[in-house]
Amino acid sequence: MAHQTVGHPVRQGLPDDPRAHVTEPTPSCPVEITLAALHGRWTTLVIREFLQGDRTFTELRHALPALSDKVLSDRLAHLTEAGVLDRRRRPGWPPRVHYTLTSDGHRLGPVLQALWDWGAQHQPPLPSTEARQR
Repeated sequence: MAHQTVGHPVRQGLPDDPRAHVTEPTPSCPVEITLAALHGRWTTLVIREFLQGDRTFTELRHALPALSDKVLSDRLAHLTEAGVLDRRRRPGWPPRVHYTLTSDGHRLGPVLQALWDWGAQHQPPLPSTEARQR
């Protein structure tokens, strides 16, 4: 990053990085990498649960009861593949698998908080009673 007194000042949201000067999205773009990790409905809620501590599949099912087993399995596999979660099988019967956030996964906490903050300030207005009756 260029020093503020050399060249142009660095502006928030405009990184001083050659990858930021593209004309179309690329898989190597850090924003695209982050969005790919957060891809999929329920992913942010699954990560939220892990920000509170390690979890098993069963614990996640209880914490997110409307989430189907199939989607939960898909999200856990996706987050593990993306390097957000660590998957560890514990010995014993029945076998138990514990998931924990990696250090990269923990770094998504402030990202989710920033998304929350932005969304909380930009909620669309609720439809008026008059508009709903039409």
